[in-house]
Amino acid sequence: MDAEDTTEFLLPRSRAANERLHALVPGGAHTYAKGDDQYPEALAPVISHGRGAHVWDVDGNRYVEYGSGLRSVSLGHAHPRVTEAVRRELDRGSNFVRPSIVEVEAAERFLATVPTAEMVKFAKNGSDATTAAVRLARAATGRPRVALCADHPFFSVDDWFIGTTPMSAGVPAATDELTVTFPYGDLAATEELLCRHRDEIACLILEPATHTDPPAGYLAGLRELADRHGCVLVFDEMITGFRWSEAGAQGLYGVVPDLSTFGKALGNGFAVSALAGRRELMERGGLRHSDERVFLLSTTHGAETHSLAAAMAVLTTYVEEGVTARLHALGERLAAGVREAAAGMGVGDHLVLRGRASNLVFATLDENRQPSQQYRTLFLRRLLAGGVLAPSFVVSSALSEADVDHTVDVVAQACAVYRKALDASDPTPWMGGRPVKPVFRRLA
Repeated sequence: MDAEDTTEFLLPRSRAANERLHALVPGGAHTYAKGDDQYPEALAPVISHGRGAHVWDVDGNRYVEYGSGLRSVSLGHAHPRVTEAVRRELDRGSNFVRPSIVEVEAAERFLATVPTAEMVKFAKNGSDATTAAVRLARAATGRPRVALCADHPFFSVDDWFIGTTPMSAGVPAATDELTVTFPYGDLAATEELLCRHRDEIACLILEPATHTDPPAGYLAGLRELADRHGCVLVFDEMITGFRWSEAGAQGLYGVVPDLSTFGKALGNGFAVSALAGRRELMERGGLRHSDERVFLLSTTHGAETHSLAAAMAVLTTYVEEGVTARLHALGERLAAGVREAAAGMGVGDHLVLRGRASNLVFATLDENRQPSQQYRTLFLRRLLAGGVLAPSFVVSSALSEADVDHTVDVVAQACAVYRKALDASDPTPWMGGRPVKPVFRRLA
């Protein structure tokens, strides 16, 4: 689909389905990151079904898929061990007036896999878990402020975080003022923040790792700062959980937070998240203490049996099949191939891979090596035409080496067009319409 091509890659049924979605669902999707504004104009596939590392759109096109379910489907779609575990529960009921035995078994399995935590409570989404951690930290410390890492893109849909983004409409300024930020990897800046707001900060919340491993001693330094200043250390392990190790980044790096939150890969697409941590803190949301009660997590569907069965199957599969190691191996093969393809086409300084091998993302840079949504649009358009659906290069264990090699071939073709656009200093002829847009922006 070069600028001179007359043959267009069209998705008429997907386009019609997107129109139906926008008429009924604000934003046309239930997650902003899945919106059609994140894809080239008229090229936002609406999915019919998936199996393994492949998905099919309603137009009948098959794609190798990356970043499945916003990183949640790390074992591949319809994984047999997960679907069988869920199937066994279907005829046994899903929700009762009292806890089911599945809740006990799921908690035991989770804590055996993440032994740095002493108690766990399940929910349905990551926002509920992170907000519960913040509430618990505030209750335990009696302090109002939350300090979050400014270099991490998302923590919650709730006001304490969303008020810090460009999409802060509807968040009272008084709420936003209670959230402060610190830079990743900079202990001195974090200590300065803690001193400036002495005895006011309830917790430090961050992803323990991002595009690279943390600087040597950084997480241990944060642990020491939190202890010295009397605040709660919270690791958001929504992404790092299981992709870094079966016990998350805390298991890999050997630094134990007070609280941590898990989700995404935990259910392989089923709706389940977890808040885990030290018994002394977690029990404040329980019944066996003499302090003021904390309304920690109380959700109708938090312990729905099918999702907990899925989580147990995921945990077992990761441990027994060495899934984390496979994710790293697949990611390393993909990263090497993409970098070689980009360099071979003369765009190695413009298509830039970042991240741990199991969690690769890419940046598209313009002729001045600045981040460019226009070049991202061009690149995504070529990937789609080649049968690769890749808002990121985050792998699932269902990918085959042939899938990875096909992806590299498509990337090479996309990079050839990328080079033409760079030479012309104008990607517009290859974009096919308006550019893709960042999720967080003030105006639609």
